[in-house]
Amino acid sequence: MNKNEIYEVLIEDISNDGEGIGHFEDKNGSGKIVVFVKDTAVGDYVKIKLIKCKKKYAFGKLIEIITPSLYRVAPVCEKAASCGGCAMMHMSYEKQLEYKFNKVKNCLSRIGGVKDVEKLMEPIYGMKEPYHYRNKMQFPVGLDKEGNVTIGFYAGRTHSIIDLKSCAIAHPVNDFIVKNLRQWLGKWQEKTGTFIYNETTNKGLVRHILTRVGFTTGELMVCIVINGKKYPDEACEKELIEAVEKSVNEYNNSKNKADLTISLESLCYNINTENTNKILGKKGGVTYKNGFISDYIGDVKFNISPMSFYQVNPAQTKVLYDKALEYAELSKDEVVWDMYCGIGTISLFLAKNAKKVYGVEIVPQAIEDAEVNAKINNIDNVEFICGKAEDVKIKEAADIVVVDPPRKGCDSTLLDTISNMNPKRLVYVSCDPATLARDVAYLRDKGFNVQKVSVVDQFGHSTHVETVVALHRTGM
Repeated sequence: MNKNEIYEVLIEDISNDGEGIGHFEDKNGSGKIVVFVKDTAVGDYVKIKLIKCKKKYAFGKLIEIITPSLYRVAPVCEKAASCGGCAMMHMSYEKQLEYKFNKVKNCLSRIGGVKDVEKLMEPIYGMKEPYHYRNKMQFPVGLDKEGNVTIGFYAGRTHSIIDLKSCAIAHPVNDFIVKNLRQWLGKWQEKTGTFIYNETTNKGLVRHILTRVGFTTGELMVCIVINGKKYPDEACEKELIEAVEKSVNEYNNSKNKADLTISLESLCYNINTENTNKILGKKGGVTYKNGFISDYIGDVKFNISPMSFYQVNPAQTKVLYDKALEYAELSKDEVVWDMYCGIGTISLFLAKNAKKVYGVEIVPQAIEDAEVNAKINNIDNVEFICGKAEDVKIKEAADIVVVDPPRKGCDSTLLDTISNMNPKRLVYVSCDPATLARDVAYLRDKGFNVQKVSVVDQFGHSTHVETVVALHRTGM
């Protein structure tokens, strides 16, 4: 096989990254070759061009859909194929759910070594409405070759910005924010010549636009990430406030308005002067009103700042946390340790049914936010500890441990710490089935056995999925 060769392929499966998997007979006689093709669905018969060739597999670019799959649908977004945010929008939602269920099942079986895992799995919890579900958006800002403002998302595996006017998975108020801030950015770029950030030169001011919407409260935050300490002058700030207020008013008066009225409660900035892929820096300030918004998960209220970790899909987060609470099997007599507690979302959710909850988090600001969140909810049976989860000093023996780690999962030191705490039950909340399965395999060697598994679709049209696993200690 050689680059640029054309083949016809039947797509038979989907990879963990959402690419279609097919096979073709190599023209040079090397036998059957596996090929990965983006933007395809199981059952598609397609014409492809090879764009990268390895010894035993290749990557192909979709040239033509000869016969479409029964599961193929027309994406509601015209930029779905180029944007990196919705890799599966061309696939029916039912098929997306099947893919995600199987992804978790296969990882737990192959990597985790869990036998007959499907018998332990509940049916996947899908969304009632898989559009406009995100309460948080992060839009990179740039200029195209003609000098026009671009606001959107990065194309897959690149830092090329796909310019968007609308996003099908974001709260609709974002469409108005993007429209009006595009005009604000363009005006001040024309005035200063250096208003919009260039990541190649690390020069320019505005890098990203971050938004958060309280789906229960209607409160809106807009945070501008800047490569500097301040805007050019007061007129720039004033026009920013006016542009965001105009966006809110236009949304509230639009035919696309949902039932909830939006109110601007936080217009702030974050300072990031590093030459880095990280979006947020460590410091910032308030331009208008507050530095946070409030929202609810169930009946628990949370104050959310730009840097807070808060699940992006509020409806499905309630499903996810309800499952974590169910799997913890609390009877108000247990001591719970919540590792990677963030701003206390799971800790406070569990506290109403626990004797005591200890939340552990390495980020000081998150611990401060968690303590505030406990206070505003009048929850006094929680204590938050700042430090590495694996280094925590055990104040009280754990009956239940809950972990909700980042995508990389838990390191072995933390898993050893959990094992030494000797809890009766462990609830593992994961956003990556592969690292979850790796950690489950490690925990099984420590005497923990998988009892139940729930798969929750938090991220419709993407390849990502959340999982909750209940593990019990043998003999406990």
